[in-house]
Amino acid sequence: MIAISNRVDVEIDRRRVLRSIGYDARRKPSARVASLLDEHMENAHDLIDPRYAYVLRDIERIRRSCAFIEGSVVFESVVITRLLEKCQMVAVFLATIGGRLEEMVLRLAEDGLVLESLVLDAIGSVATEEVGEFVQSRIEEVAHAQGLGVSRRFSPGYCDWTVRQQRMVFRAMNGSSMGIRLTRACLMVPRKSISGILGIGPSSGDLEHYNPCRTCRKRNCVGRRM
Repeated sequence: MIAISNRVDVEIDRRRVLRSIGYDARRKPSARVASLLDEHMENAHDLIDPRYAYVLRDIERIRRSCAFIEGSVVFESVVITRLLEKCQMVAVFLATIGGRLEEMVLRLAEDGLVLESLVLDAIGSVATEEVGEFVQSRIEEVAHAQGLGVSRRFSPGYCDWTVRQQRMVFRAMNGSSMGIRLTRACLMVPRKSISGILGIGPSSGDLEHYNPCRTCRKRNCVGRRM
């Protein structure tokens, strides 16, 4: 078992923030929105504390729709077991930017500054995703150094892997939660946090490009990956 926990610097991508609030190359933001975005992006680094933690655990066995993982962890999902049956290890991770930005978002909304709140929230979402991408890249480096391949990221709530399985993700982390806690509904606090897994095993197209969306008939799913 390898466990890593660290802070990271992130460069928030302005174009991604604009896309998340409905702007793209064909639709430019108003001067007001552009000004707010520049102001909040300049100050955002004082509000975020980007951190990640991950652990590598052996896959002990697969039985039907259950994957039994080192440390008395059981992932229950047809989609996840189909992934992990191709693997020898699983990387379990958490990523967060902390709670200060979220508190400011709520404060702005309570003061009636809805547009400011929306822009800052979008910045926080993009920053969180970038921390998730960073930890994924670190895991890929470790795996590739061993000649192994890595799957896409999967998080509880995806396909048939219920959000209740967050409890198993946190059990696998063995206390390395960085202050993130679960509500009774298994939602994470701070809200700007990501959890999930990546499968690690022999490098092959089957593992690295595994995508259950290709065989799923739910065409209108917001999380659909093509």
